[in-house]
Amino acid sequence: MSGQRDGEKGQTVKYRLLGRTGVWVSEISLGTMTFGGKDHPVFSKLGALGQEQVNQVVGTALDAGVNFIDTADVYADGESEELLGRAIGKRRRDVVIGTKLLAPVGPGPNDQGLTRLHVMRSLEDSLRRLGTDYIDLYQIHNHDHVTPIEETLSALDDAVRQGKIRYIGSSNLAAWQISKALGVSALHNQARFVANQTHYSLVSRDAERDLVPMAEDAGLSLTVWSPLAGGFLSGKFDRGGVATELDSRRIQAGADFVPFDEEAGFAIVDALRVVAARHEVSPARVAIAWLLAQRAVTSVVVGARKLDQLTDNIAASDLTLTEQDLAELDEVSRPPVAYPNWIQAAFGPTRIPAANRA
Repeated sequence: MSGQRDGEKGQTVKYRLLGRTGVWVSEISLGTMTFGGKDHPVFSKLGALGQEQVNQVVGTALDAGVNFIDTADVYADGESEELLGRAIGKRRRDVVIGTKLLAPVGPGPNDQGLTRLHVMRSLEDSLRRLGTDYIDLYQIHNHDHVTPIEETLSALDDAVRQGKIRYIGSSNLAAWQISKALGVSALHNQARFVANQTHYSLVSRDAERDLVPMAEDAGLSLTVWSPLAGGFLSGKFDRGGVATELDSRRIQAGADFVPFDEEAGFAIVDALRVVAARHEVSPARVAIAWLLAQRAVTSVVVGARKLDQLTDNIAASDLTLTEQDLAELDEVSRPPVAYPNWIQAAFGPTRIPAANRA
Protein backbone atom coordinates (compact mmCIF):
# COMPACT_ATOMS: atom_id res chain seq x y z
CA MET A 1 0.00 0.00 0.00
CA SER A 2 1.34 3.44 -0.83
CA GLY A 3 0.51 7.12 -0.65
CA GLN A 4 2.07 10.23 -2.08
CA ARG A 5 2.33 13.98 -1.93
CA ASP A 6 3.81 16.60 -4.20
CA GLY A 7 7.33 17.73 -3.39
CA GLU A 8 9.39 20.52 -4.89
CA LYS A 9 9.68 21.05 -8.65
CA GLY A 10 6.72 18.79 -9.38
CA GLN A 11 8.40 15.69 -7.99
CA THR A 12 6.05 13.13 -6.51
CA VAL A 13 7.18 11.76 -3.15
CA LYS A 14 5.65 8.38 -2.41
CA TYR A 15 5.13 6.70 0.94
CA ARG A 16 4.69 3.11 1.98
CA LEU A 17 3.52 1.49 5.18
CA LEU A 18 6.12 0.40 7.73
CA GLY A 19 5.14 -3.22 8.19
CA ARG A 20 1.77 -3.54 9.89
CA THR A 21 2.21 -0.42 12.01
CA GLY A 22 0.12 2.01 10.00
CA VAL A 23 3.08 4.42 9.94
CA TRP A 24 3.89 5.94 6.55
CA VAL A 25 7.54 6.24 5.56
CA SER A 26 9.06 7.63 2.38
CA GLU A 27 10.10 4.98 -0.12
CA ILE A 28 13.44 6.79 -0.35
CA SER A 29 15.14 7.04 3.03
CA LEU A 30 18.26 8.99 3.90
CA GLY A 31 21.34 7.08 5.02
CA THR A 32 23.89 8.77 7.25
CA MET A 33 27.13 6.80 6.89
CA THR A 34 28.61 9.88 5.22
CA PHE A 35 28.03 12.01 8.32
CA GLY A 36 31.10 12.74 10.45
CA GLY A 37 34.27 10.75 10.97
CA LYS A 38 36.79 13.21 9.56
CA ASP A 39 39.64 11.58 11.48
CA HIS A 40 38.18 8.07 11.59
CA PRO A 41 40.21 5.33 9.81
CA VAL A 42 37.11 3.96 8.05
CA PHE A 43 34.39 6.60 8.00
CA SER A 44 36.76 9.32 6.79
CA LYS A 45 36.70 7.48 3.44
CA LEU A 46 32.92 7.43 3.22
CA GLY A 47 32.18 11.13 3.30
CA ALA A 48 33.21 12.78 6.57
CA LEU A 49 30.58 15.51 6.17
CA GLY A 50 30.67 18.29 8.76
CA GLN A 51 27.69 19.93 10.45
CA GLU A 52 27.08 22.54 7.76
CA GLN A 53 27.07 19.93 5.00
CA VAL A 54 24.90 17.58 7.05
CA ASN A 55 22.41 20.40 7.61
CA GLN A 56 22.19 20.90 3.84
CA VAL A 57 21.76 17.20 3.10
CA VAL A 58 19.12 16.66 5.78
CA GLY A 59 17.29 19.87 4.88
CA THR A 60 17.24 18.98 1.19
CA ALA A 61 15.89 15.50 1.94
CA LEU A 62 13.17 16.72 4.31
CA ASP A 63 12.12 19.50 1.93
CA ALA A 64 11.76 16.91 -0.84
CA GLY A 65 9.40 14.87 1.33
CA VAL A 66 11.78 12.26 2.72
CA ASN A 67 10.64 11.49 6.27
CA PHE A 68 12.63 8.32 7.03
CA ILE A 69 16.28 8.62 8.12
CA ASP A 70 18.61 5.73 8.94
CA THR A 71 21.67 5.86 11.19
CA ALA A 72 23.57 3.67 13.69
CA ASP A 73 25.53 4.16 16.89
CA VAL A 74 28.69 2.80 15.21
CA TYR A 75 28.70 5.31 12.35
CA ALA A 76 31.73 7.54 12.96
CA ASP A 77 31.75 6.36 16.58
CA GLY A 78 28.45 8.07 17.30
CA GLU A 79 29.23 11.36 15.57
CA SER A 80 26.73 10.57 12.81
CA GLU A 81 23.90 10.48 15.35
CA GLU A 82 25.08 13.73 16.93
CA LEU A 83 25.24 15.58 13.61
CA LEU A 84 21.88 14.19 12.55
CA GLY A 85 20.19 15.20 15.80
CA ARG A 86 21.42 18.77 15.46
CA ALA A 87 20.43 18.92 11.78
CA ILE A 88 16.87 17.77 12.51
CA GLY A 89 16.44 20.27 15.31
CA LYS A 90 12.86 21.47 15.61
CA ARG A 91 11.70 19.23 12.74
CA ARG A 92 11.79 16.12 14.95
CA ARG A 93 8.08 15.43 14.54
CA ASP A 94 8.52 15.34 10.76
CA VAL A 95 11.06 12.51 10.89
CA VAL A 96 10.92 8.77 11.48
CA ILE A 97 14.38 8.04 12.88
CA GLY A 98 15.82 4.56 12.66
CA THR A 99 19.07 3.73 14.42
CA LYS A 100 20.91 0.49 15.14
CA LEU A 101 23.06 -1.20 17.76
CA LEU A 102 25.41 -4.18 18.19
CA ALA A 103 28.81 -3.20 16.76
CA PRO A 104 31.64 -2.19 19.11
CA VAL A 105 31.33 1.37 20.39
CA GLY A 106 34.18 1.23 22.87
CA PRO A 107 37.19 -0.84 23.96
CA GLY A 108 35.48 -2.79 26.73
CA PRO A 109 34.24 -6.40 26.41
CA ASN A 110 30.66 -5.27 27.03
CA ASP A 111 30.76 -2.33 24.60
CA GLN A 112 29.09 -4.43 21.91
CA GLY A 113 26.50 -7.13 21.37
CA LEU A 114 22.83 -7.53 22.20
CA THR A 115 22.88 -8.20 25.93
CA ARG A 116 20.38 -6.43 28.16
CA LEU A 117 23.35 -4.52 29.57
CA HIS A 118 24.49 -3.24 26.18
CA VAL A 119 20.97 -2.64 24.81
CA MET A 120 20.15 -0.32 27.71
CA ARG A 121 23.47 1.50 27.53
CA SER A 122 23.37 1.92 23.77
CA LEU A 123 19.79 3.14 23.80
CA GLU A 124 20.51 5.85 26.35
CA ASP A 125 23.65 6.91 24.44
CA SER A 126 21.76 7.13 21.13
CA LEU A 127 18.94 9.13 22.71
CA ARG A 128 21.48 11.58 24.11
CA ARG A 129 23.42 11.93 20.84
CA LEU A 130 20.27 12.36 18.77
CA GLY A 131 18.86 14.91 21.21
CA THR A 132 15.52 13.15 21.46
CA ASP A 133 13.55 11.26 24.11
CA TYR A 134 12.40 8.47 21.79
CA ILE A 135 13.58 6.51 18.77
CA ASP A 136 11.01 5.55 16.17
CA LEU A 137 12.68 2.36 14.92
CA TYR A 138 15.42 0.67 16.96
CA GLN A 139 17.13 -2.12 15.05
CA ILE A 140 19.62 -4.81 15.97
CA HIS A 141 22.46 -4.38 13.49
CA ASN A 142 23.46 -8.04 13.09
CA HIS A 143 23.24 -11.45 14.74
CA ASP A 144 24.78 -11.85 18.18
CA HIS A 145 26.24 -15.35 18.34
CA VAL A 146 26.58 -15.24 22.15
CA THR A 147 23.44 -13.62 23.54
CA PRO A 148 20.13 -15.55 23.46
CA ILE A 149 17.54 -13.72 21.36
CA GLU A 150 15.12 -14.04 24.31
CA GLU A 151 17.32 -11.71 26.38
CA THR A 152 17.59 -9.15 23.59
CA LEU A 153 13.88 -9.09 22.83
CA SER A 154 12.99 -8.79 26.51
CA ALA A 155 15.23 -5.74 26.87
CA LEU A 156 13.84 -4.14 23.73
CA ASP A 157 10.27 -4.81 24.86
CA ASP A 158 10.98 -3.09 28.18
CA ALA A 159 12.24 -0.02 26.30
CA VAL A 160 9.10 0.01 24.15
CA ARG A 161 6.91 -0.11 27.25
CA GLN A 162 8.97 2.73 28.74
CA GLY A 163 8.22 4.85 25.68
CA LYS A 164 11.86 5.17 24.66
CA ILE A 165 11.31 3.11 21.49
CA ARG A 166 8.26 3.14 19.23
CA TYR A 167 9.06 0.05 17.12
CA ILE A 168 11.85 -2.52 16.79
CA GLY A 169 13.48 -4.08 13.76
CA SER A 170 16.48 -6.04 12.54
CA SER A 171 19.27 -5.77 10.02
CA ASN A 172 21.50 -8.35 8.34
CA LEU A 173 19.71 -11.34 9.87
CA ALA A 174 18.87 -14.57 8.08
CA ALA A 175 15.22 -15.35 7.45
CA TRP A 176 15.22 -18.17 10.00
CA GLN A 177 16.68 -15.89 12.67
CA ILE A 178 13.95 -13.31 12.11
CA SER A 179 11.25 -15.98 12.11
CA LYS A 180 12.58 -17.36 15.39
CA ALA A 181 12.57 -13.88 16.91
CA LEU A 182 8.97 -13.32 15.79
CA GLY A 183 7.98 -16.61 17.39
CA VAL A 184 9.66 -15.68 20.68
CA SER A 185 7.92 -12.28 20.69
CA ALA A 186 4.54 -13.88 20.04
CA LEU A 187 5.09 -16.49 22.76
CA HIS A 188 5.81 -13.84 25.40
CA ASN A 189 3.42 -11.15 24.09
CA GLN A 190 6.34 -8.78 23.45
CA ALA A 191 7.00 -6.13 20.84
CA ARG A 192 7.81 -7.77 17.52
CA PHE A 193 10.05 -6.77 14.64
CA VAL A 194 8.17 -4.60 12.15
CA ALA A 195 10.99 -4.15 9.64
CA ASN A 196 14.18 -5.76 8.39
CA GLN A 197 17.01 -3.91 6.69
CA THR A 198 18.98 -5.97 4.18
CA HIS A 199 21.45 -5.64 1.36
CA TYR A 200 19.69 -5.91 -2.01
CA SER A 201 20.62 -4.65 -5.46
CA LEU A 202 20.78 -5.69 -9.09
CA VAL A 203 24.18 -7.28 -8.47
CA SER A 204 23.11 -8.97 -5.22
CA ARG A 205 19.67 -10.53 -5.31
CA ASP A 206 20.25 -13.08 -2.53
CA ALA A 207 17.43 -11.53 -0.50
CA GLU A 208 14.92 -12.97 -2.97
CA ARG A 209 15.64 -16.55 -1.86
CA ASP A 210 14.25 -16.36 1.67
CA LEU A 211 14.14 -12.82 3.07
CA VAL A 212 11.62 -11.43 0.59
CA PRO A 213 9.06 -14.26 0.94
CA MET A 214 9.58 -14.26 4.73
CA ALA A 215 8.91 -10.51 4.87
CA GLU A 216 5.74 -10.88 2.81
CA ASP A 217 4.47 -13.75 4.95
CA ALA A 218 5.24 -12.05 8.27
CA GLY A 219 4.10 -8.58 7.23
CA LEU A 220 7.53 -7.03 7.72
CA SER A 221 8.83 -4.01 5.88
CA LEU A 222 11.97 -4.56 3.85
CA THR A 223 14.36 -1.63 3.76
CA VAL A 224 17.41 -1.81 1.52
CA TRP A 225 20.99 -0.72 2.17
CA SER A 226 23.70 -0.16 -0.47
CA PRO A 227 21.26 -0.18 -3.42
CA LEU A 228 24.08 0.90 -5.75
CA ALA A 229 26.57 -1.71 -4.47
CA GLY A 230 28.97 0.83 -3.06
CA GLY A 231 28.54 3.09 -6.09
CA PHE A 232 29.21 0.41 -8.70
CA LEU A 233 25.73 0.65 -10.21
CA SER A 234 26.09 4.40 -10.69
CA GLY A 235 27.81 3.61 -13.99
CA LYS A 236 30.99 5.46 -13.00
CA PHE A 237 33.24 2.43 -13.46
CA ASP A 238 34.54 0.76 -16.61
CA ARG A 239 35.95 -2.72 -17.02
CA GLY A 240 39.45 -1.42 -16.42
CA GLY A 241 38.50 -0.47 -12.88
CA VAL A 242 38.64 3.27 -13.56
CA ALA A 243 35.95 5.54 -12.17
CA THR A 244 34.83 8.65 -13.98
CA GLU A 245 34.76 10.30 -10.54
CA LEU A 246 37.97 9.71 -8.62
CA ASP A 247 36.29 10.44 -5.30
CA SER A 248 33.77 7.60 -5.74
CA ARG A 249 32.92 5.81 -2.50
CA ARG A 250 33.84 2.43 -3.97
CA ILE A 251 37.35 3.66 -4.79
CA GLN A 252 37.74 5.34 -1.40
CA ALA A 253 36.33 2.51 0.70
CA GLY A 254 37.92 -0.35 -1.24
CA ALA A 255 36.71 -2.46 -4.14
CA ASP A 256 35.33 -5.18 -1.86
CA PHE A 257 32.99 -2.84 0.07
CA VAL A 258 30.13 -4.97 -1.26
CA PRO A 259 31.23 -8.35 -2.70
CA PHE A 260 29.83 -9.50 -6.05
CA ASP A 261 30.90 -10.90 -9.42
CA GLU A 262 32.26 -7.83 -11.17
CA GLU A 263 32.21 -9.28 -14.68
CA ALA A 264 28.53 -10.13 -14.32
CA GLY A 265 28.11 -6.71 -12.70
CA PHE A 266 29.45 -4.88 -15.75
CA ALA A 267 26.89 -6.66 -17.92
CA ILE A 268 24.21 -5.35 -15.57
CA VAL A 269 25.65 -1.83 -15.77
CA ASP A 270 25.52 -2.05 -19.58
CA ALA A 271 21.81 -2.89 -19.35
CA LEU A 272 21.27 -0.08 -16.84
CA ARG A 273 22.81 2.41 -19.25
CA VAL A 274 20.46 1.29 -22.03
CA VAL A 275 17.39 1.72 -19.82
CA ALA A 276 18.71 5.01 -18.43
CA ALA A 277 19.21 6.39 -21.94
CA ARG A 278 15.66 5.37 -22.82
CA HIS A 279 14.32 7.50 -19.94
CA GLU A 280 17.05 10.17 -20.14
CA VAL A 281 18.05 9.64 -16.50
CA SER A 282 21.11 8.34 -14.67
CA PRO A 283 21.89 4.61 -14.26
CA ALA A 284 21.78 5.14 -10.49
CA ARG A 285 18.21 6.38 -10.68
CA VAL A 286 17.20 3.33 -12.69
CA ALA A 287 18.90 0.94 -10.24
CA ILE A 288 16.95 2.44 -7.34
CA ALA A 289 13.69 2.49 -9.30
CA TRP A 290 14.20 -1.21 -10.05
CA LEU A 291 14.38 -1.95 -6.33
CA LEU A 292 11.23 0.07 -5.67
CA ALA A 293 9.45 -2.14 -8.20
CA GLN A 294 10.38 -5.35 -6.36
CA ARG A 295 8.18 -7.37 -4.02
CA ALA A 296 8.14 -6.45 -0.32
CA VAL A 297 10.50 -3.46 -0.63
CA THR A 298 9.29 -0.55 1.50
CA SER A 299 12.16 1.93 1.40
CA VAL A 300 15.58 2.23 -0.22
CA VAL A 301 18.30 3.85 1.88
CA VAL A 302 20.43 6.31 -0.09
CA GLY A 303 23.47 8.12 1.18
CA ALA A 304 25.22 11.04 -0.47
CA ARG A 305 28.08 13.43 -0.05
CA LYS A 306 26.82 15.84 -2.69
CA LEU A 307 23.40 17.42 -3.04
CA ASP A 308 23.14 16.57 -6.74
CA GLN A 309 23.65 12.89 -5.90
CA LEU A 310 20.94 13.08 -3.27
CA THR A 311 18.39 14.83 -5.47
CA ASP A 312 19.05 12.38 -8.32
CA ASN A 313 18.53 9.40 -6.01
CA ILE A 314 15.35 10.86 -4.52
CA ALA A 315 14.01 11.37 -8.04
CA ALA A 316 13.97 7.56 -8.47
CA SER A 317 10.69 7.71 -6.54
CA ASP A 318 9.21 9.45 -9.56
CA LEU A 319 10.57 7.03 -12.17
CA THR A 320 8.26 4.23 -13.31
CA LEU A 321 10.04 1.53 -15.26
CA THR A 322 8.20 -0.18 -18.10
CA GLU A 323 7.64 -3.91 -18.41
CA GLN A 324 10.36 -3.93 -21.06
CA ASP A 325 12.78 -2.16 -18.71
CA LEU A 326 12.09 -4.58 -15.89
CA ALA A 327 12.34 -7.62 -18.14
CA GLU A 328 15.71 -6.53 -19.54
CA LEU A 329 17.15 -5.83 -16.10
CA ASP A 330 15.76 -9.07 -14.70
CA GLU A 331 17.21 -11.11 -17.55
CA VAL A 332 20.75 -9.82 -17.08
CA SER A 333 20.72 -9.98 -13.26
CA ARG A 334 18.56 -13.00 -12.40
CA PRO A 335 20.37 -15.39 -10.02
CA PRO A 336 19.96 -19.17 -10.14
CA VAL A 337 17.02 -20.40 -8.08
CA ALA A 338 18.20 -22.03 -4.87
CA TYR A 339 16.95 -25.30 -3.41
CA PRO A 340 14.27 -25.93 -2.19
CA ASN A 341 12.71 -23.02 -4.09
CA TRP A 342 13.10 -24.65 -7.49
CA ILE A 343 11.54 -27.96 -6.51
CA GLN A 344 8.65 -26.23 -4.72
CA ALA A 345 8.03 -24.10 -7.81
CA ALA A 346 7.93 -27.28 -9.94
CA PHE A 347 4.76 -28.36 -8.16
CA GLY A 348 2.97 -25.11 -8.93
CA PRO A 349 0.91 -22.80 -6.72
CA THR A 350 -1.98 -25.25 -6.18
CA ARG A 351 -2.62 -28.95 -5.71
CA ILE A 352 -5.46 -29.14 -8.23
CA PRO A 353 -5.09 -32.36 -10.27
CA ALA A 354 -3.74 -31.65 -13.76
CA ALA A 355 -6.86 -33.15 -15.36
CA ASN A 356 -9.07 -30.60 -13.61
CA ARG A 357 -6.98 -27.53 -14.41
CA ALA A 358 -8.39 -25.00 -16.87
